[in-house]
Amino acid sequence: MNTDLNICLINDSFPPAIDGVATAVVNYATIIQEKLGQATVVTPNYPDADDSVYPFPVVRYPSLNTTKYLGYRTGLPFSTDVVDQIETGRFQLIHTHCPITSTILARILRDRMHVPLILTYHTKFDVDIANAIRAKSLQKTAIQLLVDNIAACDEVWTVSRGAGENLRSIGYEGKYIVMPNGVDFPKGRVSDKLVKQVSEGYDLPEGVPVFLYVGRMMWYKGIRITLDALRQLAGGGQDFRMVFIGGGTDKDEIVAYTEESGLADKVFFIAPIHDRETIRAWYCRADLFLFPSTFDTNGLVVREAAACSLASVLIKGSCAAEDATDCRNGFLIEENAGSMAAVLRDLCREPDKMHQAGEGAASDLYISWEDAVTRAYDRYAYVLENYKAGIYPDHDAFSDYIYRAMGGSMDMRIQAVRKREQNLQDLAEVRDKAIDLIEEIQDNLEKNLHDFGEYLDRFG
Repeated sequence: MNTDLNICLINDSFPPAIDGVATAVVNYATIIQEKLGQATVVTPNYPDADDSVYPFPVVRYPSLNTTKYLGYRTGLPFSTDVVDQIETGRFQLIHTHCPITSTILARILRDRMHVPLILTYHTKFDVDIANAIRAKSLQKTAIQLLVDNIAACDEVWTVSRGAGENLRSIGYEGKYIVMPNGVDFPKGRVSDKLVKQVSEGYDLPEGVPVFLYVGRMMWYKGIRITLDALRQLAGGGQDFRMVFIGGGTDKDEIVAYTEESGLADKVFFIAPIHDRETIRAWYCRADLFLFPSTFDTNGLVVREAAACSLASVLIKGSCAAEDATDCRNGFLIEENAGSMAAVLRDLCREPDKMHQAGEGAASDLYISWEDAVTRAYDRYAYVLENYKAGIYPDHDAFSDYIYRAMGGSMDMRIQAVRKREQNLQDLAEVRDKAIDLIEEIQDNLEKNLHDFGEYLDRFG
């Protein structure tokens, strides 16, 4: 393994914004910086960001506040100052984790720095685009831009086979390889003391099944299926508790729907938790993780749950369920509330099945971030060799010419800024020399006047 690689990681979401991709970038950068080579994260600016807590450098560039619509800020990738700053990093490879604005910046940098560019496709962006843009014609244009950005990269990775199928469905025709994400939890449970501490204050009686969800509070995560299934369960007289941890633009609607469904006394909502040990403790407190999402391409939270020997209820055929086997390391359902309610009802009667599947999940589904990033880092070296050998095709799409022209314009601006800085430095040096000369003349004048005064005193 080459331990000297200097990697630039670019992504739109990064703490203080929290989601699966932000977590992935933090872990990539941390493990590379501490154990493998060097890493720098390039990401949009957040007003309350504190990057001093990371063991790797973070470069922030200007952004727009689009959290209301997208859940994170959108970067403005045409900052001359930031491009100039990034170029001084002497990176050998760029790895982007967002196929829109981050990859626009990455493409500009790739052409200026002459290094290979890798994209990891984490999320079904066509769903995000459909939620953010209502007009069909604009959706189509945005997806074309998305596919164009992806196709312009030297190598494309997906976090699951399903993510690759999603790429194909939106028009991507190139090659890709599956590079799964990992989990930053060690395998095993936290102390019973911590579990009790984090759940204190919530009505979670012993012997009553506790279900859990961790993630963005968005309807497209399958949350309506969960709530409707729980309503059926409660209607049949089954006692349970449900804990939702996370935030998102649909949270207020979800809370209101929960209350309308008569579940307010059994369902608890907790704001996003950034402390990983606290999150681990909640996974350890739960009996089952409910994740009926067909949106997610990898289901990182499913592997987090598996690290804590917690099995998940998943939609059959979903990306999150790719490695799951029904009743062995998880529970597979159809994409409807009735199917989930039937499975939950049976498991509440036989709770040992939940715990046995949890042990199977820990054995079969767990992947550490160190293993995942080490595998990716090994692939970096292979990509570099291919790039130097000229194996990757030339980038000659229309958008490539546009971004090269933008890069050329940036060159002119950077050179102009550097020239101005040099001129200012030259003027400062001239000023300093002039001040030194004036001080020297003043000293000589004072000395001459002093000598002349002594002469007058002696001969006057």
